[in-house]
Amino acid sequence: MENMGVVFALLGAVFSALFAGIGSSIGVGLAGRAASGAVTEDSSLFSKVLILQLLPGTQGIYGLLIAFITLTQIGIMGGSADISMYKGLLYFAACLPMAVVGLISAILQAKCSVSAIALVTKHPDQFGKAMIFPAMVETYAILALLVSILSVFGIANVPV
Repeated sequence: MENMGVVFALLGAVFSALFAGIGSSIGVGLAGRAASGAVTEDSSLFSKVLILQLLPGTQGIYGLLIAFITLTQIGIMGGSADISMYKGLLYFAACLPMAVVGLISAILQAKCSVSAIALVTKHPDQFGKAMIFPAMVETYAILALLVSILSVFGIANVPV
């Protein structure tokens, strides 16, 4: 029972990387199928649709970043970790915004990317406009990233 703080903090880090990574892999897969279809029709669209396919992959990177920051903050990366159960639960909670929003926003961003790929397939000159739609979903992943970063760093100042 004495190491439960570390267990909860580790779970938070793992959830952040795991769920955001799952969302990104689903998202990149969905957009990749649409991109393959677009390139089948017009191979000159490859670079444009590749960018649209990669957009849902950022949430996985954000989740991994939160996991690394959390592991560094609790001392796992440097050797010994000895934190209270209360702080462990705080770290767990701090990782949840990125875990949950990363999972959901990557999948939703992929759906926007699929539609944007369809737009670019029919009107290649509209790539700039097509990028805006999935990029808007990215806003919420970035907000979750910021909340998790601020929360994880803020826990060090909690007197427990």
